[in-house]
Amino acid sequence: MAMKIPQGVENIIKILEKAEFEAYLVGGCVRDILNGIEPKDWDIATSAKPDQVQKLFPDNVYENQFGTVGVKTDSENLNLRLIEVTTFRVEGKYSDKRHPDEIKFAKTIEEDLARRDFTINAIAASSNLKLIDPFSGQADLKNKIIKAVGDPKERFNEDALRMMRAVRFAAVLNFKIEEKTREAIKKNSNLLQIIAKERIRDELIKIIESARAKEGLELLSDLRLLKFVLPELEEGINVGQNKHHVYTVWEHNLRALDYAAKQNYGLETRFASLLHDVGKPQSKRGEGPDSTFYGHEMIGAKMATRILERLKFSKKQIEKISLLIRYHLFYYNVDEVTEASVRRLLGKVGPENVEDLINVRKADRIGSGVPKAEPFKLRHLRYVIEKVSRDPLSVKMLLVKGEDVMKTLNIGPGPIIGFILNILLGEALDDPALNRQDYLTHRIEELGGKSDAELKKMAKEAEKEREEVQFKIEETSKQRYWVT
Repeated sequence: MAMKIPQGVENIIKILEKAEFEAYLVGGCVRDILNGIEPKDWDIATSAKPDQVQKLFPDNVYENQFGTVGVKTDSENLNLRLIEVTTFRVEGKYSDKRHPDEIKFAKTIEEDLARRDFTINAIAASSNLKLIDPFSGQADLKNKIIKAVGDPKERFNEDALRMMRAVRFAAVLNFKIEEKTREAIKKNSNLLQIIAKERIRDELIKIIESARAKEGLELLSDLRLLKFVLPELEEGINVGQNKHHVYTVWEHNLRALDYAAKQNYGLETRFASLLHDVGKPQSKRGEGPDSTFYGHEMIGAKMATRILERLKFSKKQIEKISLLIRYHLFYYNVDEVTEASVRRLLGKVGPENVEDLINVRKADRIGSGVPKAEPFKLRHLRYVIEKVSRDPLSVKMLLVKGEDVMKTLNIGPGPIIGFILNILLGEALDDPALNRQDYLTHRIEELGGKSDAELKKMAKEAEKEREEVQFKIEETSKQRYWVT
């Protein structure tokens, strides 16, 4: 172990030892050191009781029932500003399969290590990095094995989330799960149903954010856990596709995720890549090379919204992921789609989401078995997007606002304002040169001479035209590319 303990962490251990308490590094930081990885978190286990720790370190935070005191340091590293110092402990029964019914302080570090989840996390290190390893965690690290401490059934009955943690460690570290531990997960997978969705979400995110996200999802499925996390995804298993696809829906979705992970795309793009075709099993019509999946992007967007709401994702994340899924079939051929159509696409998805949308399309392509992620037409689309990016894409980008309409026509707030702005936007989408204040003001004066009913009809027609153009683009895509 060549890695040095950070000074702030080492100082805490030495102060505890000087006060004649035992103190050890424990958990993930020891595992990472042994694995040649720089730890993100540093945890200390000690024989000192919480009140004794607080006396030794007055600048602390203690707001839990687990005997953990957060000791503040003056480190410039954010990960080292608060070091968790926990009294040796053993835990009582887990009636709810999530939290121990009671916490009892233990006398030795060995007792404390015996309550931990996996052998690779049940190693302690002293200040001079002398190891205490009662469950042969070092050997399992060397052999790249995830193995439960003691009886795996007991460990998973204590906290069922440990089953997902096993998969997460296997994915992140590229380890294999030991056979008895695997079998215990399969037999007890149903316990995951009682775990809070927020905790499941957090573990799922860590798996999706790993470089081996695809393997993590496959392992969740193999161990019968995925049906309690993303059952909709498993609906694609053995669902064949048409002549434009080599793989089943399940394989295709995972391969799309794999590409997104290998490209190090952001979380929302990875989830959109994974779920972009989740609506295909419900929309499939026919079998064989001529089967179709009309409307699967809209079905999939709605399904993704329900999935992500169930897993307690934020509203912002849900909206973005669902948006990327809804529009992942955008059609673009160099000589067939006009700049106005590109402006409408930008207006639908937002300029800030276009790069992620293109990345989902690239993941979709690679997941389909094609060799090239970004053909010429996608590169050309980027060029057109840059060209039209300053054109009006929404009412907000018009060079007149609602107050300008009211001032020009000397009227108060009301639906007429929205009608006129929508009419102006429709005209500017077709010809961005019309987005000039002089022209728009003149046009407002013209429209002011029309009745409320006429303005309402014109606004609806402008909106309908925008919708029809988008619909035609999507339908053309489906017909030409068999809904890829």
